[in-house]
Amino acid sequence: MHIILGALGSIATILWVLYRFAELGVDLGGLNPFLWRRRRRWRKQYDANPIYSIEKPIEAAALALTATAKVNGEISSEEKRELLAIFENEFHVSKREAVDLLASSTFLIGRGDEIRNSLEKVLAPSVPNFTSEQAESVLNLANKIAKTGGEPTAVQIEFISSLHKHLMPESGEKAKWS
Repeated sequence: MHIILGALGSIATILWVLYRFAELGVDLGGLNPFLWRRRRRWRKQYDANPIYSIEKPIEAAALALTATAKVNGEISSEEKRELLAIFENEFHVSKREAVDLLASSTFLIGRGDEIRNSLEKVLAPSVPNFTSEQAESVLNLANKIAKTGGEPTAVQIEFISSLHKHLMPESGEKAKWS
């Protein structure tokens, strides 16, 4: 009987201490392991670089084409015009959407280190969604972008060959870009 009274007294003391902590403003929600796991997963997703979470083939293609133009440094106005024309004509988006796609791709690329050094990780979420026709289209358009300012540089050729290596579709037949 004395053991039961001791256990009940300990439980009552622990509950009273937790109640007092809650009244003082100490957040006890951090002690919940399920809540901690959910917060940790969300924080990991929130703090991650968004370039690694692109799943749509059209966004990945726009990113790859913009990276092809930007791999030498800044994008020239001629390359920018060519990119916008490709986005409008090949991807069948409006002029406003093409401008938004170019702006977001340029922002995500930044200096270009992420996509140049870890192209496989960048393309990993979107590669299963590409068809063989879309992959060939991206490679042809990347070659077209590289030739816009004259002959492609060695860095552009290397980037396009790396793009060719990593961009192999697994899925079946789908529409070209719509």
